[in-house]
This record gives sequence, C-alpha cells and structure tokens, in this order.
Amino acid sequence: MLPTLNSPTKKPYHSLLVGASMGLMALTFSQTAAAITTKNVTYTVDDKAYEGYYAKADKANAPFILLIHDWDGLTDYERKRADMLAAEGYNVLAADMFGQGIRPTSIEENKRLTGELYDDRNKMRRILAGALTAGQLQGNDVRKGTTMGYCFGGTVALELARSGFEQKAFVPFHGAFDIPTGQSYDKTTGEILVFHGSADQSVSLESFATLGKTLEAAKVPHEMVTYSGAPHAFSVFGSDRYDARADERSWKRYLDFLAEEYK
Repeated sequence: MLPTLNSPTKKPYHSLLVGASMGLMALTFSQTAAAITTKNVTYTVDDKAYEGYYAKADKANAPFILLIHDWDGLTDYERKRADMLAAEGYNVLAADMFGQGIRPTSIEENKRLTGELYDDRNKMRRILAGALTAGQLQGNDVRKGTTMGYCFGGTVALELARSGFEQKAFVPFHGAFDIPTGQSYDKTTGEILVFHGSADQSVSLESFATLGKTLEAAKVPHEMVTYSGAPHAFSVFGSDRYDARADERSWKRYLDFLAEEYK
C-alpha cells in the first residue's frame, strides 16, 4: 500500500487512494530495438479509467520514473521519452492525467482539461496516486523513484513534491513554478532539478528565481539550470519551439543526475 499523498486543503483526505481501485490490465505489447518492453496499462481513479504507457528496461531492479505529459495529453512525444529512458536502464510509466481516450486536439481543450486540475489540486493528487500505484503494481519501488514532467507535467511533478510523497527527485522541464495558496515545500523529501529556458515567455525568470529562494528557505536540495535563448517547451522535438542545444544539454544533465541518484 502506498503512503497517502498529503491533501493541499485544511481537511486532509484519509487516503487519496480511496476510490482509486487499481484494475490494472496490460494492453498492446511490443518489443523495441533497444530490447525494452512496452505496453499500455489502465488504472482507475474515482471510478474513471486512465491509460498510461509503460516502458520497461531490460535490466533487473531498474529504478522507476513517473513521467507526466504536457497539456496536450499523453502523446507520441512522451512515449518516445519513456522509450529513451528505458533504453538507459529505467522503468518508466508515462501517466495519463486526463482519462482513457481523452486526448485534446485544440488549445481550448488543453486549457479546459488542465484548468480543471489546477482548480482541483486534490483531484490532481488522487490521479498521481493512482499512477504511482499502477507503477507499483508493475513491480517497482515507487518510493525510490523519480517524477519528471514537461510543461504542465513539470508543474504536476512539483505538486507531487509539495505533497510530501517520498521520492528521490522531482524534475520539471520548462514547467511553471507558482505555488497554490496554502501550499509549501516544507514536506518535500527529495531533490528538485529544474530545467528552464531564459527566453521562456510563459514562465518568467523572476518566477524561476522565486522558486529558488523558496526552495532555499525550505532547505530543499535543488539544482536549477537555465538555457540562454531557449523558449517555453524547448525540448519538444519537431516543434517550432525546439532548441537543440538546450534539449541536448538538459537531457545529458538529466541522465547524469539520474546516474548519480541511483549509483
């Protein structure tokens, strides 16, 4: 049984896994060229089905990584990143934050779906708890895992960090850093590694600096890296915002960081 994620409200849940019955079932299996195994997994939170993507390394006792998608839902981008990490020796669950079959196709849908979770942080944490339990049911020690995310997913990774859930690290790539009223990093147990573009027009350098001050005050171990000229979503290859230099450097640092955490 996973430990309860702390509720961000004054009335904590007895368990954020209440109602998150884990009817886990494997769907499409495949083998990749890197000898990793991939499949879709479904899990249920609040009587609603969610479908994530699991990439398993060809390695015994591989460390676990929970990967959270951008605001457009779980796409081939996150699956590709999961495969890349599995090829490096990590078991990765790319979680689904919106629900099985819900894959937005417009900015309006993106805003609506993410906005619902921004406005209901308890629900966001219940979905995270469901994904973590799904990862655990795949045989992983999720308490020794790392949670990462892209853009919206980076913001969600920091939500998990503030919940007090015990993990090695929380890693946002071009995420947002605002802290909801009543929350703090006082219960954060793992290290925080932040990758940010200095030319990000969506999340300012001032917000980045404020996060650094906040983590320092809370005595949370952290490393924060900026890349000159890199815009928001700089790591999304194939997009008009892609910055190869920032992507390659941040990915290398991330892999080095993981190797240090799990040596």
